[in-house]
Amino acid sequence: MKNLLLALALCSAAPALAQTTKKTTAKKTTAKKAPVKTTTKTTTTTTKTTTVVAPAPLTEAEAASGLREALSTGITKAVAFASEPDGFNLNDDIRIPFPPDAQLVATTLNALPGPIGKQAVEQATNLMNRAAETAAPAAKDIFLNALQNLTLTDALSLVTSSNKDAATQLLRKNSEAALNAALRPSIVQSLDQVGANAAYAKLIDRYNKIPLMTPAKNNLTDYVTAQTVDGLFVLLAQQEAKIRQNPAAQSTALLKRVFGAK
Repeated sequence: MKNLLLALALCSAAPALAQTTKKTTAKKTTAKKAPVKTTTKTTTTTTKTTTVVAPAPLTEAEAASGLREALSTGITKAVAFASEPDGFNLNDDIRIPFPPDAQLVATTLNALPGPIGKQAVEQATNLMNRAAETAAPAAKDIFLNALQNLTLTDALSLVTSSNKDAATQLLRKNSEAALNAALRPSIVQSLDQVGANAAYAKLIDRYNKIPLMTPAKNNLTDYVTAQTVDGLFVLLAQQEAKIRQNPAAQSTALLKRVFGAK
């Protein structure tokens, strides 16, 4: 009896179990996959074009202005250097030597011992250089005025000249005589001020007392004036060369424009 009842229970449960299995299978079959998205990237390459604009050609007016500015800057620095203590005396490029026309005086006195000989010659020479250093500040305005009167008709050729002191040479050619005349009063004053005239006069007097010697003149003014102007031109030429060749010395936009692009 028990076995009969168990069989009947199994038979009644079978349809329900079959129905559950079908539902589960159906759900698995109808499940849909999510669509796969495909993304396409577009890369755009941008090419930049740089245009180099060549500077406008240098004009005659710009060249003339640049040369004047270079000389003005050079004059200011040259005078400043020359005016320093030992600006002439210890600078081998511009040191004023004992006058050549009195070289026999120097040679003769150098042979004498002590302070009346070689020492006296050296002292007088040093004082000539001190006089030039003392007078140098007065040369600034004199040189700048001469520069204003300088006509630069060939400014472009001067700018591109292979001579690194071309403008200085032109200024010297056109104004050296006038510069000597203008600076002379300052030299007269400075020769007395530093004692150069007195020291040199004592030397000449001592020399002229030597038997059988041809008397020498004791005027230093013209000689020291010419040597001072010459020394300032040497310093100016050096400054011009620096401005032409060294970008660091081209201190303004105009100097860079005129001398920078070579």
